Amino acid sequence: MIKINTYSEKNIPSEDIKKEIVNFLFESLEQYGDPKDDIEKAIDYAFGKDQKPGGVVLSAHDSESGKIAGAVVVNKTGMASYIPENILVYIATDKDLRGKGVGKQLMQTAIDATEGDVALHCEPDNPAKFLYEKLGFTSKYLEMRLKK
Repeated sequence: MIKINTYSEKNIPSEDIKKEIVNFLFESLEQYGDPKDDIEKAIDYAFGKDQKPGGVVLSAHDSESGKIAGAVVVNKTGMASYIPENILVYIATDKDLRGKGVGKQLMQTAIDATEGDVALHCEPDNPAKFLYEKLGFTSKYLEMRLKK
């Protein structure tokens, strides 16, 4: 059984819980991840730190072990219509629980917890792409970036 906790700028967790989520995402994102500092910045953004628009952070916990089973970070973009109101920054599930519905439950909860559209970036070979498509995400654009 999975219990999902929802955090936002209106419900900021303790520093210990935040660190637990950062460490979980850092370890579980594997090749799709970022440095811990970047993950922490995205979570602080979701909590509205430094006047950022906010967002939502979800952590799923296994009710038997109490361990984190998955986590999601969605940030508000501060825009609407031409740019989706939200962007999924991170989602990860414990590697031993992948394919058991934890990611789907987290994504559906994140979708329900946000107002407006949600965008995400997904590598073409990421197995989670199939989950996103099942939930109704479509690939309308090819993303291009200029690194300066």
